[in-house]
Amino acid sequence: MGIILTPIDSVDNISREDFVNNYLNPRKPLIIRKATESWPALKKWTFDYLKETVGDKIVPLYDSSKADPSKPINAAALEMKFGDYIDLIQTQPTDLRIFLFDPIKHAPGLLDDYRSPTDLMGGFLDKYPNMFFGGKGSVTFLHYDIDLAHIFHTHFNGRKQVILFDQKWSERLYCIPFATYALEDYDIEQPDFKKFPALDGVEGQEAILGHGDTLFMPTGYWHWMKYLDGSFSISLRAWDKSWGIKAKSLYNLTIQRKFDDIMKKNFKKRYMDWKEDLAIERANKALAEGAPNR
Repeated sequence: MGIILTPIDSVDNISREDFVNNYLNPRKPLIIRKATESWPALKKWTFDYLKETVGDKIVPLYDSSKADPSKPINAAALEMKFGDYIDLIQTQPTDLRIFLFDPIKHAPGLLDDYRSPTDLMGGFLDKYPNMFFGGKGSVTFLHYDIDLAHIFHTHFNGRKQVILFDQKWSERLYCIPFATYALEDYDIEQPDFKKFPALDGVEGQEAILGHGDTLFMPTGYWHWMKYLDGSFSISLRAWDKSWGIKAKSLYNLTIQRKFDDIMKKNFKKRYMDWKEDLAIERANKALAEGAPNR
């Protein structure tokens, strides 16, 4: 059977009523191909322009190696000038990525180059976008965002492969306890089902994003991404109206993250081994019970 992937719904444009009723409320992903037509960034944000704007800034870089159990989840592999990194991803494949970079902090004028899709929903954190850069072949490991925001993820200057899973599949995806990422020992594109049997039959969605495409990812959606070209994206975040989700977000960002960091620091590999064993145990149990119940 394997992992079952179906296409993510795609439209050129969509009305607020259609979006709210068919995607926001039912928590269903969507690609909006022409949501950025009015953005100056669509033509303005070239690699050369970004180099000119923030090229001298030192940025943290992340690679595909498995997380060090003694370090926080977002610990960088190395640092580099942003301009040098842009040159790198334009000329050769690399697994180095820039994660959660905020160039607007250094160049506030960039705020004028994009628009939050307030015609579709409210709750946007307009002045706090995140940008992500990756070299050809680099991969963002399978995870969901700790703050549980709705995400509008727009891609630029290349192609990116995206695979999404609903939160209901968390245990079958070998979710690491006290964290928002999955066991890093399997390849979601070609998993070993004998070693990771809970993945067999998991249902997800897949798409290729091109320049200017916007992906709506509802709160809590698992996502795995692969840069098919050296390229970059911007994520605009919006809060869900549910106070329950807001409370869970606050818990994740404070109590859970602090507890996890303390345990990593004090128990290192022993703690991580325990978490990975528990993820496998829970996945096997979910598989045996036929979870999730559809």
